[in-house]
Amino acid sequence: MQEDIIQSCLQKKDTLALLPTGGGKSICYQIPALNKEGICIVITPLISLMKDQVDALKNMGVKAYALYSGMSRKEIDITLDNCIYGDAKLLYVSPERLQSEIFQVRASQMNINLLAVDEAHCISQWGYDFRPSYLKITEFREMIPDVPCLAVTATATPEVEKDIIEKLDLHEVNVFNGSFVRKKLSLSVRKTEDKDQKILEILSKVPGSAIIYVNSRKSAKEISVWLNHNNIQSDYYHAGLSHDSRQRKQDEWQINMIRVMVATNAFGMGINKSDVRVVIHYDIPSSPEAFYQEAGRAGRDEKLSYSVVLFQNSDKIIQQQNLERSHPEPDFIKKIYQAMANYLKIAVGSSEMESYDFDIHEFSSNFNFHISDVYNAIQKLKEEGYIDLNESFYHPSKFIFNTDKEKIYEYQVVHEDYDLLIKGLLRFYGGEAFAQFASISERQLAKYLNATTYQIIKKLESLHKNGIIYYDKIKDTPQLTFLTQRLDTSNLRLDTRRLKERKMIAQNKLNSVLEYLESDQCRMKWICGYFGEDLKNECGLCDICLSKKKKVKTDLDSLLQTVKKSISTNPKSEKEIIQENMNIKSEELLTAIKNLLEKGDIYYDQGGKLHVAK
Repeated sequence: MQEDIIQSCLQKKDTLALLPTGGGKSICYQIPALNKEGICIVITPLISLMKDQVDALKNMGVKAYALYSGMSRKEIDITLDNCIYGDAKLLYVSPERLQSEIFQVRASQMNINLLAVDEAHCISQWGYDFRPSYLKITEFREMIPDVPCLAVTATATPEVEKDIIEKLDLHEVNVFNGSFVRKKLSLSVRKTEDKDQKILEILSKVPGSAIIYVNSRKSAKEISVWLNHNNIQSDYYHAGLSHDSRQRKQDEWQINMIRVMVATNAFGMGINKSDVRVVIHYDIPSSPEAFYQEAGRAGRDEKLSYSVVLFQNSDKIIQQQNLERSHPEPDFIKKIYQAMANYLKIAVGSSEMESYDFDIHEFSSNFNFHISDVYNAIQKLKEEGYIDLNESFYHPSKFIFNTDKEKIYEYQVVHEDYDLLIKGLLRFYGGEAFAQFASISERQLAKYLNATTYQIIKKLESLHKNGIIYYDKIKDTPQLTFLTQRLDTSNLRLDTRRLKERKMIAQNKLNSVLEYLESDQCRMKWICGYFGEDLKNECGLCDICLSKKKKVKTDLDSLLQTVKKSISTNPKSEKEIIQENMNIKSEELLTAIKNLLEKGDIYYDQGGKLHVAK
């Protein structure tokens, strides 16, 4: 449906596109952006995906930029200028950025041709990943009333779909609903008391690339080590690893140097690997949306692939305990907010839209909190729109020349020991670094200049101090952003009603997952029904469908033997066979007779009696 969605955008229609994971959503706003004059603003909460798309577009010669928490004010300022005065085609922004005064003032000067809202389900509190910052998009739309809006998502129930249209204020909206059916994806649930052995069994039967999803960082490492011990190439991945480590692991898995990636849900977003043969959920997922998004990373090449959830009765209790713990009381949430302000030394009334390095382990240890309790309280503060925490943040070192070429030359003449470094910066990055920030590698510069990385960093810092460049050093630690000015906890208003509703919604989603796990309905039919799609036929591939086929085959084999036994010593007509076996449906007996005739196992004599063939 990509072409239809693109045409709708080009006709300036508000559009809602529901395409499954791997359905190619980004193309639907990138092509209209390139086709029309002006710039497309893309709102997305996924910073890693934002950066990946910007890098990919730049590699294809498309001018694309991104704004997200953790960037310096200088870099934000220059990026916005390039979107106003340059020929930028796409600007990716986090939803929180829309609320800042600097963005709103500068956006009013841009020629915006399309507003794209990625992960649009985040606007609905009935969705599985509600973000209150998405509710501010409507206010931004009022600034650009003539600009069409495209909302895209992979996971929306009918209730969430209705909510997206209402909350985004989409008018005369064209809705494109892709099918949730994956014809070559076999969905299964395996009830087992030994999950580790079941993993080995699955991986021995299904060759090829695999992902195993777990709920904790500790489990990711332990299972990966255990798989390697059992001669299965494996690695682990979670948001707590350094950027270089995550990138190396992902790259090795992408090119099949590593067969199995054991990971938390931090892994997978934006990964374009088509030959994943199996996705295993070691722990039961928290919602059908999260499950199907992760399962959908298998078999994007449309070849047979598998999704398996491993399940034991104790999982119900564990998941229910996790749910209770993930919805802390308001007083505890306020306590964590106050502690974070103390930890970061932030005064009341300051730090709106400011980002800070934040080590959750160190913080929890310093204040004697359990780390999971801290994490859960932070998630609630995110939902309430007070803070944002980006755990897998990576911001490479960047610089921009802060003066003109003439003054740079004068500086080189006076400071000879900086001459080679400045020449290196000009050689590697040229004119680009006068107009926008350029990513740099201090290590590569050091190698080029036959110096140490430490020496290069010190010289770059000196050039920054003297106003020759603006130097923004590498960041590879989680970033905590205060979305509002820091409040006194007495003024921290938590929507207790919404917090209770969110807990109820989470409970309903967990109940739905348990229903899926214990259902005797075709798995694909169940999933489609959850998302509001009426699947007429069963998939024929899931464990439920295969068990039915096996039962039918067993029943047919039994019927064939019954017919053959009935005529083995005394030939009979069809009517006589039916009368002799009144406990069996006549239709089933006739089917068995037809089957035996076709195989030549029985035959009619001239009198119409059936005989067993010799």
